[in-house]
Amino acid sequence: MAAKDSELEPIAPTATAEEARPATAGPPTVDQLSAVYDVPVQLSAVLGKATMPVNRLLRLGRGAVVELDRKVGEPIDIYVNNRLVARGEILIVDDRLGVTMTEIVKGAP
Repeated sequence: MAAKDSELEPIAPTATAEEARPATAGPPTVDQLSAVYDVPVQLSAVLGKATMPVNRLLRLGRGAVVELDRKVGEPIDIYVNNRLVARGEILIVDDRLGVTMTEIVKGAP
């Protein structure tokens, strides 16, 4: 015999991962984060941008200077997986270029 609609038990909504974690659990531990340690990401530090026609690009040779849209000392943009996440400054470390983050960009598109 079929059950009436009033006799059916409602299905409880599934909790999200954030809701499932107890409020007193605090931030994730090192062991909990170890699963993401080997996930590859692409990191890009953008010094500036330039626009030019292809014929000018093809004429560039060794030693050519391309003027960028940034001034010396302005912060550079730091992207992770093509998403702006921070701004920083260039520095030289043992004859190599490096970047130090000076600002984390929150809520960037």
